[in-house]
This record gives sequence, C-alpha cells and structure tokens, in this order.
Amino acid sequence: METQRDVEIWTAWFEAFFARIAGLFGRVEPRLTARAYLKALMGAIERKNGWQIAAYLGHRTPERVKGGRAWGVDRLRDRVREFVVEYLGHPLAVLVLDERSFLKKGKMSVGVAAQYAGGTQRTARSQSSRRTRPSTDGH
Repeated sequence: METQRDVEIWTAWFEAFFARIAGLFGRVEPRLTARAYLKALMGAIERKNGWQIAAYLGHRTPERVKGGRAWGVDRLRDRVREFVVEYLGHPLAVLVLDERSFLKKGKMSVGVAAQYAGGTQRTARSQSSRRTRPSTDGH
C-alpha cells in the first residue's frame, strides 16, 4: 500500500526522470505528449494499449500520441540508464532484456499471430512480451 511519502518520492523521481529526457523532444508539444503518455502508462487505465491511452489523453487515434518526429533512441537509452543507476541501481548494473511468448487460443487479443513461441519451441498462436530487469551479476 502506498503512503503519502511513497507518492511524493515517486513523483520526485518521475519529474527528475522526465527532466533528463525532455531535451530529446525538439518542441514543447511532443514533449508534453510524451510526458502525458508516460503518466498514462503508470496510471489507472485498465488496458494500456495505444487506443486506450489515446482516448485517456483525449486524442481520437494513437497516431497523435506516437508523434511524427523521430528522436534518438540511443540517447534515450543512455539517459534511462543514467537515471536508473543514479536513483535505483548499482554502477555495474545492466538491464537484461527478457522476451516471453504467451500462447493464446482466442482471436480477440491484440498482437496474437502465428509466431515462434520460444517456450514451446514451435510456431503457435501467441503474443510476445518484452521486459527488462536489472542485473549486477550477469544473470
């Protein structure tokens, strides 16, 4: 359960994090949209897909949320790592990418397709998920 102090700490971390990446967005409009998008990801939206987030932010389609201008993914990665090390991590920590597949029987879930599902070592109707986790020991 969150306490008022937890919320204050998380708010300060979010502001510090966004201040670090804000310069990656050339204009104020995409910067504000990116900030709102990140807050929506952490918010109370039940399903966090492009359409739901767009509706939450008051946009008719997800296209407006994604923005039209590319920004430096390498610079973003570097700034996220700097933030994680400074606020949450260890100087030798790395983020480990973990890809998982979830077998699906229905046809209503977004992203379901016949694709290689590593856990089953075969092609099946599944969704793929990518997650990161910190590691300081290489595992």
